[in-house]
Amino acid sequence: MKFNKWTMALVATGAVSLASAVNADEHPLNTLLSSTSLSGYVDTSAIWNFGTGNSVANRFVNTGPNRQDGFNLNVAKIALEKPLDEGSWSAGYKLETLFGPDAAGLPGNGTLTSGNSFGLKQAYVALRAPVGNGLDFKVGRFDPIIGYEVFDSYANPNFSRSFGYAIEPLTHTGVLVSYKVTDLIGISAGVANTDQSTVARSGNAETKKTYMGGIVLTAPESTGWMAGSSLYGGAVVGVDRNLGHGNSQDLNLYVGGSLTTPIKGLSFGASYDYLDGNSYASAAALYASFQATDQLKLNTRVEYAESGWGAFANTGMRDKVFGVTVTADYALWANVVTRVELRWDQSVNGSDAFFEHYKNGVGVDGEREDVSLLLNIIYRF
Repeated sequence: MKFNKWTMALVATGAVSLASAVNADEHPLNTLLSSTSLSGYVDTSAIWNFGTGNSVANRFVNTGPNRQDGFNLNVAKIALEKPLDEGSWSAGYKLETLFGPDAAGLPGNGTLTSGNSFGLKQAYVALRAPVGNGLDFKVGRFDPIIGYEVFDSYANPNFSRSFGYAIEPLTHTGVLVSYKVTDLIGISAGVANTDQSTVARSGNAETKKTYMGGIVLTAPESTGWMAGSSLYGGAVVGVDRNLGHGNSQDLNLYVGGSLTTPIKGLSFGASYDYLDGNSYASAAALYASFQATDQLKLNTRVEYAESGWGAFANTGMRDKVFGVTVTADYALWANVVTRVELRWDQSVNGSDAFFEHYKNGVGVDGEREDVSLLLNIIYRF
């Protein structure tokens, strides 16, 4: 008798007996589970911040002040997915659960124990309707539609997030519709709940919604070495991330793209984010990646950002910062991402933006630059 992987997993844990498995292996539930994939990862790091103190530029929690000069368990993810098939009325789902400190970086997640969080990254029903080339729906909690970088650090060129990531929406709960017009053009549009902090302050939850839309252009195979290159533009209006500049429903604008080259293994990318609310913030980044050998990949990011309220330097006033990140990704073990990264951030508006100490709530003993070296190891399954 041949059992599917889900049945054998239950036998191995003692949840069911082998005898009962023989009788139950043909149950409809097993047929359903056989089309579901299990995946995930464990993300760890060690960071050394040069100099004294742990003050850093505002990016994402995985390189925050409390992660400096120590060893870190960032996050563990377990995902279940039944993807859409080629049927005209196809249905599926995706569930991504998070455990660990990074989970607190997404709104709406809870605290499990001191310093650790849990929650959902995505949890949606996927549907396809036979309209034209196929109309795809996501209903539930899903990832944002704008941004060059994503939550899963292994999927980004660098471990530390860009300045642009810090001013983008992090998640949505609502409905997203996607349509592939041609092999060249894809479009998406959606509506979601506005951040609950806005709803609580305004008292008008029924009138406060977030709206989004995007378009992507992808170079077809006929373009030769440019095949696979893409250009994306998107907008999100209605999110209030409460980034220290008051109660507002923000407008996020984004444009980004990737470009393959005639040189084997070399590619480039670029992104620009603009956030407009009661104040403003903007961030631009250039990326370069080179697959030097089958095992070694080199990634570089150069970026500049500024805001009207200290969004990137935690100063509470206008800030301007410049950053360079260099990452060496070397594959030593199967299923393991092993990266060494050097990051340098510099305040370019003449202020000591990275405070080492605070007195009466005001930063003192500030520095104009921050340099850190880190090791990132991720196991994916």
